[in-house]
Amino acid sequence: MAANTTTTTKSTTPDKTKKANLLDHHSIKHILDESVSEIVTGRGYTEDVRLSNIRLLIGVIIIVIALFAQFYNKKFPDNKDFLIGCIGLYVVFNAILQLIIYTKEKNAILFTYPPVGSFNSTGLIVSSKLPRFSDMYTLNIASADPQSISARPTVELTKSVTQWFTKEGVLVEGLFWKDVEGLINDYAKEPKKGK
Repeated sequence: MAANTTTTTKSTTPDKTKKANLLDHHSIKHILDESVSEIVTGRGYTEDVRLSNIRLLIGVIIIVIALFAQFYNKKFPDNKDFLIGCIGLYVVFNAILQLIIYTKEKNAILFTYPPVGSFNSTGLIVSSKLPRFSDMYTLNIASADPQSISARPTVELTKSVTQWFTKEGVLVEGLFWKDVEGLINDYAKEPKKGK
């Protein structure tokens, strides 16, 4: 008896389709935001992670404060002043962290440096919104330094996510990329000069 020697081979290339749970707006927004980041960085913009690094540093400081409070050598009545100081520092650093998130990040999904070799001296702030119980996705591209002489006017795109996803939840990347690249091109256009 001869054994069956046929084997099936799997493709070595990973499946690149992006699929979202259409009942979960966080899943939809995550896939769209991730794709926007890929498109923008693919256009020559390098991600600026300084703000993320500052947030991480403050988070580490908060954890260290909590660990010191937990594992301090003395027991409760004797370490009361030390605990009050730790609690105060914990509150202050948490407030700083929330202030950064509220004032600097808002809905931002990507901060960039200007493209290499560009005459533009400012990067981008790319932000997005997908309100709960809504299918309208808003993408906004603004200058990272609005006071800069090379800052351009903010551009915005609002479109229904149903335009970019199939009924199975697969992102039609060609359509989405076309819309995002059009928005980037709109931002990069020279502003019209008044007469």
